[in-house]
Amino acid sequence: MDKIILKDMEFFGYHGVLPEERSLGQRFIIDLELELDLKPAGASDDVSRTVDYAAVFELAKNSVTGRSYFLIEALAEDIANRVLAQFPVEAVVVRVKKPQAPIAGHFACMAVEIRRNRV
Repeated sequence: MDKIILKDMEFFGYHGVLPEERSLGQRFIIDLELELDLKPAGASDDVSRTVDYAAVFELAKNSVTGRSYFLIEALAEDIANRVLAQFPVEAVVVRVKKPQAPIAGHFACMAVEIRRNRV
């Protein structure tokens, strides 16, 4: 299956278990992989035969900056459900990265990755 990849989209949101995370907020980095057949778009050079990645970017932004979640797992599910509901993709992979997770120690990020298929 072909893919459209949106990588390292950064948004500010209020997600987390700790009260400070929910009141102060922090950066979240989102990666999306949209699985679909890109041959019709490639053969025709017709934008209507693919997915508008600017619209997908806005969807991810609205999900992160909208309501608050305790878990990044729930945020990932929300993004996956919205993508599948609004775009003609067969599957979506969502990565939610939390680079400033409140954990003592050095790390690049804490993250979750989910893959959801069209039913």
